[in-house]
Amino acid sequence: MAQPIGRRRRATIFDVAAEAQVSRGTVSRVLNGEPYVSASAREAIEQAIARVGYVRNMAARNLVTQRTKAVALIVHEPHSVFLEDPNIGQILLGTNERLSESDFQLVCLIIGSERDSSRVADYLRGGFVDAAIIVSARERDPIALAISQIGLPAVFVGHPTGQPDLPWVGIDNRTAARDVTRRLLATGRSRVGMIAAALDRDSGADRLAGFRDALGNRFDPNLVVDYPLYSRSSGVEGMRMLLERAPDIDGVFASSDSIAAGAMDVLKDSGRKIPEDVGIVGFDDSDWALRCEPMLSTVRQPADLLGRRAASVVLDLLDGIQPTSEDSVLPTHIMWRASA
Repeated sequence: MAQPIGRRRRATIFDVAAEAQVSRGTVSRVLNGEPYVSASAREAIEQAIARVGYVRNMAARNLVTQRTKAVALIVHEPHSVFLEDPNIGQILLGTNERLSESDFQLVCLIIGSERDSSRVADYLRGGFVDAAIIVSARERDPIALAISQIGLPAVFVGHPTGQPDLPWVGIDNRTAARDVTRRLLATGRSRVGMIAAALDRDSGADRLAGFRDALGNRFDPNLVVDYPLYSRSSGVEGMRMLLERAPDIDGVFASSDSIAAGAMDVLKDSGRKIPEDVGIVGFDDSDWALRCEPMLSTVRQPADLLGRRAASVVLDLLDGIQPTSEDSVLPTHIMWRASA
């Protein structure tokens, strides 16, 4: 009968010292980057590490330093939106890039249900991460409350209301939505509607507020439809609803590029030409915008820089440095293309 393969014994610092013929203390000084080790001894130790296959036991090191060297990126989205939304991916990549520069590990935690919230809260209480970055938080978010109770250093991407007073980084969604809507109106549109989404988040609520600011006394609540998620399906359903309510609609502000892409498909299927019959603008300047035909006029938000900035804030918090408010808001730009 075949014998089970046993787990290979992990090489230790004593194995390295014996292989290099130096003391354990000398090996420890090299591993900790300390001076006062001769060049010849350092070279012998490095070669010994390679020969014996020594890998540093980070768990033991963390017990001494009281640091895990890990930061949680907590994303409040269903799995389908997590995979569909390019902004989340860009935030994740920007966060990971900045953390890796400081030798921290990113841990991604997705919350798509109440059960997920409870599980993630327990995970955070377990001390498995040093800090957290919270993306797409809703009003009265239980995770943010749990983080505040734990005392875990954390930062929001976005600025949700009704939340613990945590640092945040984000964009001015209201001003950006107002400006892109005004530019759409300047093309001569008179019946302009909006497909709103995520009104339980600051981004969604602020984009709707900016749309209202741009319309002023021309705002018609009957020309606004709203959905829970920034998704293409929201755009499909929303555009069908707007066409039922106002067949003469000639302009649409979609609160995300993915929503705009769905809306454009419905407009084409209904025989409307873009932009001749209906002009449409989106928000994000994600890959969706460039895949649309015609290409989508939209607001560019620097998703990767939001991730980098959020990571920098939590790293500063871990070093006892408090962020300044002037570093919180990143600029946006209108990208004007053929859809409007």
